[in-house]
Amino acid sequence: MVATRKATAESKYIYDFAEGNKDLRDLLGGKGANLAEMTNLGLPVPPGFTITTEACQAYLATGAAPDGLADQITGYLTALEDKMGKRLGDPADPLLVSVRSGAKFSMPGMMETVLNVGLNDASVTGLAAQAGGNDRFAWDSYRRLIQMFGKTVCEVPGEEFEHALDEAKRAKGTTNDLDLDADDLRGLVDAYKKIFSKHTGREFPQEPREQLDLTVNAVFDSWNADRAVLYRRQERIPTDLGTAVNVVAMVFGNLGPDSGTGVAFTRDPASGAQGIYGDYLANAQGEDVVAGIRNTVPLQQLEELDKRSYDELLGIMSRLEEHYRDLCDIEFTIERGKLWMLQTRVGKRTAAAAFVIAAQLVDEGIIDLDEALHRVNGAQLAQLMFPRFDGDHTQELVARGIGASPGAAVGKVVFTGARAVELAAQGEQVILVRRETNPDDLPGMIAAQGILTSRGGKTSHAAVVARGMGKTCVCGADDLDVNVREKRILVRGQTVTEGDVVSIDGTTGNIYLGEVPVCPSEVVRYFEGELSPQEATDPLVAAVHRIMTHADGLRRLRVRTNADTGADAARARRFGAEGIGLCRTEHMFLGDRRELVEKLILARTEADRSAALAALLPLQRADFVEIFREMDGLPVTVRLIDPPLHEFLPPLEELAVNVAVAQERGEDVAKEEALLSAVRRMHEQNPMLGLRGVRLGLVIPGLFAMQVRAIVEAAVECARDGRVAKPEIMVPLVGAVQELETVRAEAEKIIAEVVGDSGVEVLIGTMIEVPRAALTAGQIAEAAQFFSFGTNDLTQMGWGFSRDDVEGAFFWRYLELGIFGISPFESIDVDGVGRLIRIAAQEGRAARPGLKLGICGEHGGDPESVHFFHEVGLDYVSCSPFRVPVARLEAGRAMAESVGSDSR
Repeated sequence: MVATRKATAESKYIYDFAEGNKDLRDLLGGKGANLAEMTNLGLPVPPGFTITTEACQAYLATGAAPDGLADQITGYLTALEDKMGKRLGDPADPLLVSVRSGAKFSMPGMMETVLNVGLNDASVTGLAAQAGGNDRFAWDSYRRLIQMFGKTVCEVPGEEFEHALDEAKRAKGTTNDLDLDADDLRGLVDAYKKIFSKHTGREFPQEPREQLDLTVNAVFDSWNADRAVLYRRQERIPTDLGTAVNVVAMVFGNLGPDSGTGVAFTRDPASGAQGIYGDYLANAQGEDVVAGIRNTVPLQQLEELDKRSYDELLGIMSRLEEHYRDLCDIEFTIERGKLWMLQTRVGKRTAAAAFVIAAQLVDEGIIDLDEALHRVNGAQLAQLMFPRFDGDHTQELVARGIGASPGAAVGKVVFTGARAVELAAQGEQVILVRRETNPDDLPGMIAAQGILTSRGGKTSHAAVVARGMGKTCVCGADDLDVNVREKRILVRGQTVTEGDVVSIDGTTGNIYLGEVPVCPSEVVRYFEGELSPQEATDPLVAAVHRIMTHADGLRRLRVRTNADTGADAARARRFGAEGIGLCRTEHMFLGDRRELVEKLILARTEADRSAALAALLPLQRADFVEIFREMDGLPVTVRLIDPPLHEFLPPLEELAVNVAVAQERGEDVAKEEALLSAVRRMHEQNPMLGLRGVRLGLVIPGLFAMQVRAIVEAAVECARDGRVAKPEIMVPLVGAVQELETVRAEAEKIIAEVVGDSGVEVLIGTMIEVPRAALTAGQIAEAAQFFSFGTNDLTQMGWGFSRDDVEGAFFWRYLELGIFGISPFESIDVDGVGRLIRIAAQEGRAARPGLKLGICGEHGGDPESVHFFHEVGLDYVSCSPFRVPVARLEAGRAMAESVGSDSR
């Protein structure tokens, strides 16, 4: 939780830009802190002030502005008016301000902005005079205020304003906003006012200060808007931070052809390549670029339009990147040839760009490798392992847009976020197609495989949000005539309707009809050993290699894999696995062997049981020989069989029906009745908590003995072939030390009998997956040579709900209410399940110094969980083969962060 000062009348809720700096992000939000930093650097920033996140927190707690805030706004507003030589809303020479949200963490488009606050029926004429008689500019600014204020502050449906604008353009016979003259825009203002009155029951407010106060409150409220809550959940941003509010003197990019607005990046946010990247839009305000409602021109064209401003911008970009030591995202406006900086921040980037830029900055001497490791993460690495389109395909290229966020995405066309969510819930892959996206589309963007828009550029809402989420995105595909109402796209004489399959390439911007086959990424080929960094055509591979090498050299935490076959073991070893942390023997009993296990479980005589075990032994031994050979020299932890019995026995209801039907037909059902009787005898109401693991091994004599013999005989066979097998036998579901002692005593007899002089060493340990085991770890460690935490079951039993039911009746509601920020099966519950792990680790090592500790649940591949396991002092994590590189990277990052923390 974020600590906040108690709100009092004396609390300082506002900071002038000159009072802040970039290190006050908690208080001023990212936007306010960076506006302050640029002001202090002497860059051309319009004057303004920031209302703090503490004011927002106080407002959200009580539903009203905190005491003293109104007076502080008056004081800072007066100071701003004095700087500008104008008064807010003065009919003759009005000061106008923008009111923008700005949380600590960037949440593009999720909260609110209102421009031109202070305009009214009287001051619109003064604004025109101020602009040299430019009536068109003044009325355009007024209609923008009514539209933004209506939608943001008063919840007037935004599409009503859009329909009125479209109607005005149709009446004029144009599709371009710029073709509307002053009279057209004056009429549009009247239409907007009527829309406002219809939905609010009041006239549009004419008092400038009322506009300002209502807008500030609306920005505070937007922190808890549905789309903002969803975005925070998606990005794991804390819910209690609140947003700051920035009140900034307006500068105008819509004063004519010598004015404009744009967004620039100091490097390409898609690829990381160095150069000039960005979008510019002449005679426009900033929201036009971000919203993507008009297609921009590349930033380089600004040199032809206004070379002086262009050169000044490049100088500022270079200075900001050097100052922030990272890729910077910059928003700017040119007002009649004067450049103004409206925002900067460390820019969002694709996963590929993150690695490439980090490596570039090391080469440039700006950061070191430890910092480069901090700049990337495992989630980004996982994105780089996604497949890409195969170049040898025959699907028709129908259009090309701007590759805004890389990747290969294939799916059915949908035109609304709601439809995307609906089909994705049914297991369908979809591509969300829009003219341009807006924050309300966020649920659909999350659900979709990719996003395709006909408008906007690399800095549009769709592009920025998609890059942040790692979603494939193509923007600005001009050739697409997207009709959302009729659910169709017209492109080059063809019609694409909802449900048709398209494929989009977020790197090239290519759009194909039909399904394009995919192939492995170069990063996967590198991890597989098929491609060296020197052979790769993409600089990304060299960057990944360099950063992964540093992570491997730095990390303390070892990384193993979960693998049940030789093929999985081999792949994981190529991916860098340092052993197997979980070999699930019950997976070896599926398919053709299931019947043998069924016979073993249902055996009523010693002879039947012995026959089943004798049949299983050579099969098990052969499995282990294959795995030990692939993991030559590396440890292999084999979990003895742990099947919920319902996975191996015929379903009780189905068996009962079959017997009843056979009896009606007069068939001999003696065998079936015996089976039904046995299944009834072993039937459990909750098989996940029943006869599993060590309990099964103790109830069925000879089962664990057969497995131990198969493991040890396989290890000895490998040793005789000149290979080094390092088996670790893991007893599952232990809750009492006596269970482990019983199994260990039997296992040690077999080990002593089989190993002989082969030199094979066998460890015996247990899986800590029952809460009682964690709480009695000191006792259990007396009989265990290692612990491996089974966090899937530990989470299931700790929380008291099934991991198989997390998508059931209540779980989604818990996520929606914020009870869970993320599923505890996806990322470790540090406070609850994590505490059990911490207790077991401490008490286990107190009883047996040097006790080996590992993790074998899928949490072992979760980036955030890896950091916790490092901090607790585990020796290794284990995860599925494809997550091994992710765990390696995060283990290195965890070490770098802990060393950095210690040095601080």
